[in-house]
Amino acid sequence: MHIKNLTLKNFRNYADENFTFTDGLNVLYGRNAQGKTNCAEAVFYLCTGVSPRARRDRQLIRQGQTRAEISAVACGRYGDVNISAAIFENGREIRVNGNKITKNADLLGNIFSVFFSPSELRLIQDGPDERRRFLNISISQLSRPYYTALLRYNKILEQRNNLLKDRDTGLIYDTLPVWDEQLAKYAAIVVRHRTDFVTRLAPIAKEEHLRLTGGAEELEVRQQKKYAGSDDEIRDVIFDELKKNYDRDVRLGFTSCGPHRDDLDFIINGQDAKNYASQGQTRTAALSVKLAEMEIFRQLSGEYPVLILDDVMSELDLPRRKKLVERAQGMQTILTCTHAERVLCGRQSNKIRIEGGAIKR
Repeated sequence: MHIKNLTLKNFRNYADENFTFTDGLNVLYGRNAQGKTNCAEAVFYLCTGVSPRARRDRQLIRQGQTRAEISAVACGRYGDVNISAAIFENGREIRVNGNKITKNADLLGNIFSVFFSPSELRLIQDGPDERRRFLNISISQLSRPYYTALLRYNKILEQRNNLLKDRDTGLIYDTLPVWDEQLAKYAAIVVRHRTDFVTRLAPIAKEEHLRLTGGAEELEVRQQKKYAGSDDEIRDVIFDELKKNYDRDVRLGFTSCGPHRDDLDFIINGQDAKNYASQGQTRTAALSVKLAEMEIFRQLSGEYPVLILDDVMSELDLPRRKKLVERAQGMQTILTCTHAERVLCGRQSNKIRIEGGAIKR
């Protein structure tokens, strides 16, 4: 899978630009704050419908403009796919092969993508929200049933939390079982997909980490809470957990158990990475997880995703740069950096210089 070309209009600092990519290594280079990351962000947005940096779509519109447009043509094993997005102040319109889609689920799975930047250290250093976000974005690209179940779970969870804030405790206790039956149903789907994903991820991340560190460090990825069995069995366990926590939830005013509280642990050489790992160790661990994510996409879809490496090389020493460039062979990679020659390690690439939100030809 690879992206052939990308067009940006009034997106971030781009007025109107068209990029042509090869199916190998593509290097966007230039001074800082010229628009390299903005281009990488646009690619990821067309793949997933979300930005890896912005929480609101209107942040993507060029200053002084009222709309932004992104479009790309990608080639996969089933042929070409054309995806476009028009982003407005208060909404957006996405089309796949010219057909307007109304659900983000219909966008997911057309182009697979894995994004890594120095900010991905949040995956390990920050709170569990970041780790759940990683799982949600990755698994949603691979599974529409997961994405749909996650949306429904979150909607029911919001309604349950609103109920728990009601002053009529009798109403709360009478109504909770009704909400919990549906909540547990969708929770089971979310939990099983996450468990399957982490089960695949952990050994691959361990292998990738050993490769990047030359065998000096061992990485373990663990789920803090595991559920076993079929969807029905997991549903029953979660339903019982919700029931046992009625008094606590009423006292707190929110739902205290369920997949919205899930978390992952990252262990490097037997120690919790969040508390004991150095910046370098954390960065390598996060990169190993992303490379493992990439390998899972290949295993399940039959082709590699588009690998986006945003300003990663400046944070790695030379041996790890070489290992990463070597690892990225055989797939389309979009890499941003300030000096192309310093990061390529002799590998041929499609070099694109960016200056002031435009390609410098």
